[in-house]
Amino acid sequence: MATIQFDHATRHYPGAPRPSVDELNLDITDGEFLVLVGPSGCGKSTSLRMLAGLEEVDGGTIRIGEKDVTHLPPKERDIAMVFQNYALYPHMSVADNMGFALKIAGMNKADIRRRVEDAAKILDLTEYLDPKPKALSGGQRQRVAMGRAIVRNPRAFLMDEPLSNLDAKLRVQTRTQIAALQRRLGVTTVYVTHDQVEAMTMGDRVAVLKAGLLQQVDSPRNLYDQPANVFVAGFIGSPAMNIIEARLTEDGAVVGGHPVPIERGARGALGEEGAATATVGFRPESVELVGEGEGIPMEVVVVEELGSDAFAYGNLHVDGAAQTADSMVIARVDARRPPAKGDLVHLRIRAGEEHVFSPTTGERLH
Repeated sequence: MATIQFDHATRHYPGAPRPSVDELNLDITDGEFLVLVGPSGCGKSTSLRMLAGLEEVDGGTIRIGEKDVTHLPPKERDIAMVFQNYALYPHMSVADNMGFALKIAGMNKADIRRRVEDAAKILDLTEYLDPKPKALSGGQRQRVAMGRAIVRNPRAFLMDEPLSNLDAKLRVQTRTQIAALQRRLGVTTVYVTHDQVEAMTMGDRVAVLKAGLLQQVDSPRNLYDQPANVFVAGFIGSPAMNIIEARLTEDGAVVGGHPVPIERGARGALGEEGAATATVGFRPESVELVGEGEGIPMEVVVVEELGSDAFAYGNLHVDGAAQTADSMVIARVDARRPPAKGDLVHLRIRAGEEHVFSPTTGERLH
């Protein structure tokens, strides 16, 4: 096991207009499960491949433990990687696939078999050691890929979207198994995904990237409650946070023709910027339905009923007319008595649950 450090690590592909990873600074503690998350092209997989030694590092350094591995080949980094496509040898049995790296390293057959059987017990694969990978389901194949990593007893696991080929139900089941396994083994793990729900449910900490730049790294709870900027606020959370440009008044902002109080510190920061508007965000669960004239009017367009939850999507209603926007407002409503399509409901943001961002920089104002 080991700590991992990215120190201004940069990867700039020749001919690209900007770096794919731009001076990434990230410290990962011994035994931590850290998730890199962001939209396609944000640099998360490139960061992982730089750590693995599969991509060149154009600037900065990468350390595993106290060792500078920036320019070392992958085989000298003592890491094990789990890929999206399993990368299993189809002509070998499951046991041979799991023990192949140990065989190449020259370990004797008895020790290889012992390690493979130990890993198979952990992964519930004992009865599947003799068949070839084609006889296994997708989830079982992914566990074999995990077993191949475990038997090597590496200093760190690197996982590049290992669940993306699985169906939705199996993804949920397997991500729980991976998280539980990592906590049991205590091996430092860096995990890449584009799925923010996966990131929030698995990671001790989550690092959010956008266009090669680290936006924020924190615990899942802090990312959700205290997003550093508009991008993180909109990316983390399902359904996403409502984000609206609102006109400022002396006491706060006007959202959908209704006043929304803003805390004094945020108002002061906006005043120093000379801003006439603010970017106001609120989570779907941060609103409550109130009577006419008491909250923000919204015309319901569609209702998603999920059994235990229901979400109403709609357009803000100002002066008797619906205001179309780039995205609809989302509100969590009573799952037993949801509003109907076409209803006009009124929303009030609970005190202290609004988020205010600078319209200039997008940074959260505290």
